[in-house]
Amino acid sequence: MVSTARCYFPLQIYLRFNPTFFDMLQKLTLLFPLWMLISATLALFNPAWFTPLNQGSTVVLILAFVMLCMGLTLTVDDFRRIGRMPKAVATGLFGQYTIMPALAWGIATLMNLPVHFAIGLILVGCCPGGTASNLVSYIAKADVALSVVMTVCSTLAAIILTPLLTKLFAGTLVPVDTWMLFKQTLQVVILPVTLGIALNHWLPNTVQRIIPFAPLLAVIAVCMICATVFAGQAEGILNYIGELILATALLHAGGFFLGYSLAKLSNHNGRSMRTISIEVGMQNSGLAIVLSKQAFPLLPLAPVVGAISVLMHSLLGSLLAVIWRNQRP
Repeated sequence: MVSTARCYFPLQIYLRFNPTFFDMLQKLTLLFPLWMLISATLALFNPAWFTPLNQGSTVVLILAFVMLCMGLTLTVDDFRRIGRMPKAVATGLFGQYTIMPALAWGIATLMNLPVHFAIGLILVGCCPGGTASNLVSYIAKADVALSVVMTVCSTLAAIILTPLLTKLFAGTLVPVDTWMLFKQTLQVVILPVTLGIALNHWLPNTVQRIIPFAPLLAVIAVCMICATVFAGQAEGILNYIGELILATALLHAGGFFLGYSLAKLSNHNGRSMRTISIEVGMQNSGLAIVLSKQAFPLLPLAPVVGAISVLMHSLLGSLLAVIWRNQRP
């Protein structure tokens, strides 16, 4: 679930690791939707297994680990790429922080969702692009480098835009502590990513030994986060499962479609259109889970939407990637 093409096919890693073993790690990572389905099912019907994870700041630390894995795969050169593809990055960022928040608010309003689910859906829409998008972009034969840059940019922008947009769209439903959201985003996104980039810069040899395992470890970590939410709110999820699946499916399918349409209207090439579509449609729902738990403690069902969202955008994104993989951009 962690970004960049380097974390999958760098020559130096092929030389250092057994190709068969490396191929196995890739295949296990590509089965992310399956691991999500299994962990969600286990959590719903055996919630006691995951109770220890739902203590204190465990979920926050797990998400910070996921973002650290993302940071380990990034270098300063990734940021230089922004200057080489400014139009595509700008289009993706615009779509990410306009289409998804407005779409989430619109779906919550039209479906008349209960407040806790509406807040959860809006938070998902206001979060940055998910790191799984980089993997889906690779499968879809899209522009992986552009996907990496867009994920990084939307993640960095999240420290300001996620709290402000949440206040704008959710503030009419419940009081929103913008400063709390800002602090949480800083702690679980910016600091771990920055640490990962610093480690990659100062300890490159050590990081290169870790990178082959980072995507799979991040997948496991996200599955644990979602399983913890499912286990903690199993009864509520089972009672509203149809409503939750429909709302998140509409959000992410709409994001894929409108993101692609925006890129087409902006006259981007085929690979860039695919990439922007994927980046807009896939959110960092793990961040939405953590922010909703921390910022809305009186709405215990709000994080549930983020957990369903992880599963939904992974399934829809994987399906879209398989369809596109067999078509020329």
